[in-house]
Amino acid sequence: MESALMFTDTHEWILDNGDGSVTIGISNQAQQLLGDVVFVDMPEVGDNTQAGEVFSLVESVKAASDLYAPVTGEVIEINEELEDSPELINESPYSAGWIVKIKLADSNELDNLMSSEDYHAANAE
Repeated sequence: MESALMFTDTHEWILDNGDGSVTIGISNQAQQLLGDVVFVDMPEVGDNTQAGEVFSLVESVKAASDLYAPVTGEVIEINEELEDSPELINESPYSAGWIVKIKLADSNELDNLMSSEDYHAANAE
């Protein structure tokens, strides 16, 4: 699944759902750098995101980190499981630990994202 993902240089991942919406989370590298996630401040369904602007906050035992919207659109779903189990971001960053789903305002914005290969090459340990 990870090879189907696109990434930002701020460590958010994006999955094109093929229906005009995307699912967004944070990369495995990001969750490792943060450490144990203890809280996720998620947007509300119906909120609008602007590409490059802060849309959420992830807090860990080490730090708090802003999340930047990789695309412009409308939040159509949030991962409510993270309210009670924020550790899902650590345990399963690319599946159960997803954060939001956004209906795209402009699918051309996906062209600005990095492929999985490019992201991993740019962030090699």
